[in-house]
Amino acid sequence: MSNTEKIIKIAKYVGTFAENKDVARDIRKQQVEPALNQPQSVILDFKGVDGVTQSFIHALISDVIRVYTSEILDQLLFKNCNDDVKGIISIVVDYMQQID
Repeated sequence: MSNTEKIIKIAKYVGTFAENKDVARDIRKQQVEPALNQPQSVILDFKGVDGVTQSFIHALISDVIRVYTSEILDQLLFKNCNDDVKGIISIVVDYMQQID
């Protein structure tokens, strides 16, 4: 792994279902935001996560998109997402771009 990217394995914090928005907020504040300020690319790896709630994804990425604008999506990458997870990420990203 190069020092220009940070990989965050979501399942390590949530198990197979990501629903706790406090955990999402902590991941964002303690890992995502500091890495983006480096600046580093951040890879949110959803391997092993079968499902997420919209509130989890919102807590994980909405403030980042609000602060950095949607251009940050070039540095914020989503990996190993199943179709359900992709769908919810898309809903949150689309919503944030509308209010951007």
